[in-house]
Amino acid sequence: MPTRDRLLAVLVAVLWGLNFIAIDLGMADLPPLMFLAVRFVFVVFPAILFVPRPDAPPRTVLLVGLAMSLGQFSLLYLAIAMGMPAGLASLVLQAQVLFTVLLAWFGLRERPRREQLVGVLLGTVGLCLIAVAHGVSAPIVPLLVTVAAAGSWAIGNVLVRHAKVTSGLSMVVWSGLVVPIPALALSLLIDGPAAVADGFASFGWASILGTAYTVIAASLVGYTIYNGLLARHPATSVVPYILLVPVVGIASAWLVLHEVPSVGELVGAAIMLLGVGVASGAFALRTRARRGPVEPDAG
Repeated sequence: MPTRDRLLAVLVAVLWGLNFIAIDLGMADLPPLMFLAVRFVFVVFPAILFVPRPDAPPRTVLLVGLAMSLGQFSLLYLAIAMGMPAGLASLVLQAQVLFTVLLAWFGLRERPRREQLVGVLLGTVGLCLIAVAHGVSAPIVPLLVTVAAAGSWAIGNVLVRHAKVTSGLSMVVWSGLVVPIPALALSLLIDGPAAVADGFASFGWASILGTAYTVIAASLVGYTIYNGLLARHPATSVVPYILLVPVVGIASAWLVLHEVPSVGELVGAAIMLLGVGVASGAFALRTRARRGPVEPDAG
């Protein structure tokens, strides 16, 4: 990828890493699935009145919304509400990297390069070290629910790559249409009408700020850039950058939620950063540059 797109991928990772703090903040007053419904109401409206439909079949847009938005976030929000720490959630969710590489390989025939596989493996080792160091106190059910959220995200990644839409914003907005009503219906079913009513009544500044960040920074800005990158480059070139998300997530949880990282977590984060560099080809490009000129990257 060109340098500009690499920097955009890093920006997405920062926005999404901070998003776990915003989610934790937003669910202080609201049930998780109700918070999700409110989030996507504002993702969709009023933007859908001005953003044209994505240049993809309606079935594909629907499936992207079900997998990347409704599936991923409903499971993630439920996991955090069940006791999954925000920092650990940012780590476990990155299992989507492995799922995406495998799905893109077998579903889209995008065979990863050797350095990408090495980078993903390094990143995975870093994730495992962090999970072992940080996840001793995490209950198993929220952990499994977060892994399921990662699988749903990976399916959405491959669908977006296959669609190759020219506007990432259009996919974010129009695919988000499938979220609010099912999320609110599930909240009424799981939490009950009384809890939903109490949530609306107690909608305070914490929920307002959390909603604003998840809508503007994480969804409209983050997913617009991310979907655009997936449309321009192979999934195996874009997704490894998202391994930076848990680094930001742990740091922000440390500062805001006082989740102090251990030495093992910091070592894992360092290995993860190394994996991102290897998977993106940055180290290989620098090595080849010293030996002589290289052909432009076709990805």
